Amino acid sequence: MAVLGAFPSGVGCRPFDEGDWEGVADCLRRGFPERSRSYWIEALTRLSRRPAVADFPRYGFVLEKSGKIVGAVLTLYARHRGVDGDEIRCNLSSWSVDAEFRPYASRMIATVIARKDVVYTNISPSPETLKLNKAFGFRLFSGGQVAFLPVLNAMPHQDRVLEVRSDLAEMAELTDNERYILLEHAALGCLSLIGVCDGVALPIVLKPRRILHGLIPCCQVVYCRSHADLLRCAGAVGRFLLRRGKLLCLVDAMGPIAGLFGRYFPNKGLKYFKGPRSPSPGDLTFTEMVLFGS
Repeated sequence: MAVLGAFPSGVGCRPFDEGDWEGVADCLRRGFPERSRSYWIEALTRLSRRPAVADFPRYGFVLEKSGKIVGAVLTLYARHRGVDGDEIRCNLSSWSVDAEFRPYASRMIATVIARKDVVYTNISPSPETLKLNKAFGFRLFSGGQVAFLPVLNAMPHQDRVLEVRSDLAEMAELTDNERYILLEHAALGCLSLIGVCDGVALPIVLKPRRILHGLIPCCQVVYCRSHADLLRCAGAVGRFLLRRGKLLCLVDAMGPIAGLFGRYFPNKGLKYFKGPRSPSPGDLTFTEMVLFGS
């Protein structure tokens, strides 16, 4: 049974900094043997390049025993600016606790998710972390994925898709937050696009990736305003991608999306949140999907 009381003598949980990288990488390597140690050093390096968010930890938390790191979780904080004010989100990534100390994993996570004003997400839960998700009140914000071929959607003649540049005139039609998302994700290797459909500028961010053991190239929807807007510009996006040799796209959803030519896969890519407001299905901005490519 998970331990929710105080840590025993010599065991503690704290935020970590650059001086802990080696121990954190070793711990994560033990927990994820399919990943190399250099993968985790690169992941931490990428986090170091992201702007700090207020006084939140830049990297994450460690569980330690007498100075040795025996558990770690990466915390990817980002500020989301909306019409109703700022919202802080934290994507919990790469949980790992050495077998001997797993009874204290729940106490570590309780420390990590203590803030009530933060939206915490877990977008790639393992069976073990899934149990902790439920115990701490995490709820689904995506219960499956739609795999679709946007090129099969109709495209009115006047519709078009533009790859984002800071000097595009269409950028002025978006919110400050949308412009920030598009430019930042372009810098992080995503396809940041503006679909101009029926004269309306619609932001969309796609993450190129490969599925089915790396055999099939596709694009994951990382940001769109809504599934309705995604459907609205799907045909134009499909033709844009076709010129780049890509056909298949994935988007998170709670069920089938009427009008998209594809198939809904329930229980695929489950994603959870805890906090005052659910992220929209399809919103994976500034998560491990983007920063680590996982």
